[in-house]
Amino acid sequence: MEDLIPVINKLQDVFSAIGQQSLDLPQIVVVGSQSSGKSSVLESLVGRDFLPRGSGVVTRRPLVLQLYCTKNGTEDVEQTEEEEWGEFLHLPSKRFYDFSEIREEIQRETERTTGRNKGISNQTINLKIYSPFVLNLTVVDLPGVTRVPSGDQPEDIEEQIRNMCLDFISNPNAVILAVSAANQDISNSDGLQLALTADPEGLRTIGVVTKVDIMDQGTDAIDILSNRVHPLKRGYVAVVNRSQKDIQDNMTVRDGLAKENAYFRSHPKYRSYLSKCGATTLTAKLNQILMHHIRECLPGIKSKISIMLTEVQSNLDSLGESGDDLTVAKQGEKLLKVLSNFATSLNDFVDGKGSDVGVEMEELCGGARIMYLFNEVFARRLMAVNPFDTLRDQDIQTAMANSNGVRHPLFIPESSFDLLVKKQISRLDQPGLQCVDLVYDEMIRMCLQVDATELNRFPVLRDRVFEAVHQLLRECVKPTQQMIVNLVKVELAHINTSHPDFIGGKRAILAQQQQQQQQQMQQQVHKPQAVGSDGTTMPSSAESSAESKATGTVSPPPITSQQGAPSTAASNRSTASMSGTGSQASSQDQGTVAGVGGFFNLFKAGPSASSSQAAQAQSPMQRNRPDASQMGNTGMNENLIRLKQIPDKVKSVERPSGIERVEVNVIKTLIASYFDIVKKTFTDMVPKVIMHFLVNNFRESLQNELISRLYRESLFGDLLKETDDVEAKRMACKEMRDLLMSAMEIVNEVRDYNAFDK
Repeated sequence: MEDLIPVINKLQDVFSAIGQQSLDLPQIVVVGSQSSGKSSVLESLVGRDFLPRGSGVVTRRPLVLQLYCTKNGTEDVEQTEEEEWGEFLHLPSKRFYDFSEIREEIQRETERTTGRNKGISNQTINLKIYSPFVLNLTVVDLPGVTRVPSGDQPEDIEEQIRNMCLDFISNPNAVILAVSAANQDISNSDGLQLALTADPEGLRTIGVVTKVDIMDQGTDAIDILSNRVHPLKRGYVAVVNRSQKDIQDNMTVRDGLAKENAYFRSHPKYRSYLSKCGATTLTAKLNQILMHHIRECLPGIKSKISIMLTEVQSNLDSLGESGDDLTVAKQGEKLLKVLSNFATSLNDFVDGKGSDVGVEMEELCGGARIMYLFNEVFARRLMAVNPFDTLRDQDIQTAMANSNGVRHPLFIPESSFDLLVKKQISRLDQPGLQCVDLVYDEMIRMCLQVDATELNRFPVLRDRVFEAVHQLLRECVKPTQQMIVNLVKVELAHINTSHPDFIGGKRAILAQQQQQQQQQMQQQVHKPQAVGSDGTTMPSSAESSAESKATGTVSPPPITSQQGAPSTAASNRSTASMSGTGSQASSQDQGTVAGVGGFFNLFKAGPSASSSQAAQAQSPMQRNRPDASQMGNTGMNENLIRLKQIPDKVKSVERPSGIERVEVNVIKTLIASYFDIVKKTFTDMVPKVIMHFLVNNFRESLQNELISRLYRESLFGDLLKETDDVEAKRMACKEMRDLLMSAMEIVNEVRDYNAFDK
């Protein structure tokens, strides 16, 4: 079992060479206050005086002390001092037989990192001591806790030291050696407080009580050694260090150990607790505790080393071999592999099959972003487009009037519907082309995000690959955009009014009639009605006017309606017969008025109307048409009615009649119905076009395009040239792999952990 501690010491050297403590190794960590006697305890374990001494904080860097017993199984008291030496990890080829030189080297190495300003550093100093008088141990000496900074120490020196101590003792595999002075209240011990902070239950803490020989008379440390005060699982050990006078008198450590042994044996109380007193007892106890602790931790250490070795080997494999060391054939094979892996990774990224994509839960990535673009951006925005955003009722009315020409239509003109709906359909090409641009950006984004660790090793190859990717995508965008434009042109080429989802003219008119009836019923319910002299309800004049506007008809005057005039023609004949002896000109004028139509006769005043009123009832063309009497009498020109000139730009009236409003509403219903059909078709076809012409075409052509552009023997050297940091990473990974393999070999030296149970 003694071989376990050297195994851990070798592992400690391996990980110190790595430059970082990547593994929590079993070790004994010494903590305590500045004046608790930590250094003297460590020197007692070694049996030699080798640590720096002085005022203030002397230990300013962690000292990893590895003790190796050089005795070959037999007691040999004739060992000479030349068989004791020390070695520093930073000076591997040099042995220090003079322990005073070890002290000086510790001071020089400390000042090399921390300077002379009493500052501290967490970089360790590794010291190995070989001696036949020691037991195999690994002990870490930390700076003593101080509360008041002295000299040029920083103001937060206490916090820095505490944090350093906690970093070491927080290692779950560390055994804590808490040093406390017996001449002070142990409840105020800094070492014990730090230990209980990292180990609240005291399972891996050993208490060391120093200066028991200078306690006040009548007091002792029996209660502490009996584990009745702040009990610890591993208990307490009392020691007596050399006094300052002994050090000044050059008393050796071994002489001090003999004096300590005599003190405990002669003390009336401590001689009954010899198993818990003395540095020799402490050394043996630490040795046993550390060996058993190592045995418990070694399987976990081996597992962690194996995991670390696997990770390092994976990183080394990803870096691959240097391109300069490959032959031309191997370079070509390497180039094909890199290009093929990139194309495959990109296809997997689009399909959501990449290893990294499967665990992504924070945001959408890869092909999922394209699907989000189709469904949530393009489709949702397109279906929200209002067909009348840029189409006013007055524009519709003007288009209908232009389609009618000089005729008054009996039905809604179909040409105006075609014109208006085509204008709205032509608006769809822009969102379709924008969707193509957005998918193009997503493809570029995926090319940058795809796992291309191997490609990133070669900056020239990476730039050429991305250049080829951009060019291929641009080539795929052109037919995609043309197909989107053709989709709109196809819809504009033929307006299919026979589509099963199209509402049609009959249903549109029926819907408008039903809507008008509902509006009239609502008006009759909410508006008051007048009561006649016979008690019957009569519609008000305002209501009659609203009804006439809604239906597009002009109600005749009330008198004419009450008299029950049979027809417009009969009224005209009655008017002509009642004129009697009127002049021939008057009768001609009246006949002209009668020939205009019944619409104007609805507003005629009757037989007593003057000729001026009859003239006002004439149409504008008739009033301005010159007759014989007017052309013969030039003096009458001052009384002619002249019309205004027609403006260059004329639109329909702003206040259309009721029938015109009905026509506008019907054609709006037709436009909305057909435009909705086109939107659904366009929403379905655009993603299909983009996937076929852009995404799938790009994916299918990528690998062949990269090979045709880049696979040239003359380019192998330039394309496979690595960056400087890649070579440095490869060397670091190789060094790490070799060290971890050495660590695994060291651990494998221990074949059976149960063999050490004895």
